[in-house]
Amino acid sequence: MTRRGAIVKRVRARRGLTGRGLGSIGWAVGRDVASDLVERLLGGDRVALARLMTLVENRAPDLPAVMSRLYARTGRAHVIGVTGPPGAGKSTLVDALIRRFRAAGRRVGVVAVDPSSPFSGGAVLGDRIRMQAHFLDPGVFIRSLATRGSHGGLPRAARDVVRLLDAFGVDVVLVETVGVGQTELDVMRLADSIVVVLVPEAGDTVQVMKAGLLEIADVFVVNKADRDGAMRMVSELEQMLHLRPPAPWDIPVLPTTASIGAGVDEVVAALDRHRGFAGDDAARAERAAARRAGELLDILDEEMRRRLEAWLARGRDGVAALVASVRSGEVDPYSAALRVLADDEALAALAREPAA
Repeated sequence: MTRRGAIVKRVRARRGLTGRGLGSIGWAVGRDVASDLVERLLGGDRVALARLMTLVENRAPDLPAVMSRLYARTGRAHVIGVTGPPGAGKSTLVDALIRRFRAAGRRVGVVAVDPSSPFSGGAVLGDRIRMQAHFLDPGVFIRSLATRGSHGGLPRAARDVVRLLDAFGVDVVLVETVGVGQTELDVMRLADSIVVVLVPEAGDTVQVMKAGLLEIADVFVVNKADRDGAMRMVSELEQMLHLRPPAPWDIPVLPTTASIGAGVDEVVAALDRHRGFAGDDAARAERAAARRAGELLDILDEEMRRRLEAWLARGRDGVAALVASVRSGEVDPYSAALRVLADDEALAALAREPAA
């Protein structure tokens, strides 16, 4: 090892970096450091919160153990998803909601999902630019996430970032999705209340139905209501909602002009009503249970994929020849997968594969 390499290794060791995970996994922290970060987060340390968010974004191998320690401290925050087509004014509405919640003395966390940079893969940070007035407010924590190829409006890290904010003690978490149109439905697996933001230029209500937004919305907001056609859009949405089968929650359709704060108080009131309603709704309790079961599958899927990739890369238990055959085209990937699944010893070795 070179002198420079030895120095870098010592610095990483002092900082708690193990160097076990590179590439898409990112650096892992040592267990003692992770434990310290968790304790500091629970004590209100914003720096610890930011570092844990970085671990979440990099999908560090230690992540399941870290999140397990925090899980019992979550479930208190009101998670609000803000979704809708690009250009609807989602960021402006979120900015206005932050002001209202802070005026009421509530601590606010914001997860702003931005498109990935084509060069660095990071978030473009457009949403944070619109919220810069809150950067110095200790009662507001804003984190931008890059989509990183996600087609459902939210990256995989979003759920865990929301959990960190919840454990940190915020009262409200606002999750603004990237605005990718008809595929942006991931937010329904994450949020307690979903605000769908539309504008008069968004098209007729058929477009809303095509996007699946009717099924996920708890509150409709027609933003930029000072433009022509806004009240017509409100009327059409209300008529469309009246055609739905009877439901316990009456979805409100609210006109706003978020840039000047008009109508935002009504949105906050509707969200507060919905949170109280959701706590007593048996159907929502069932969906929450299904969401937790789905989360278990997601965690197992990610962890098993990580172990499988490491196992295949090491070529243990005679798997190297099989991988080589697939790469050369001698064996198709389906047959190779079936062969692995039929090998009890190989599956046992995979289960024993270290997490990192």
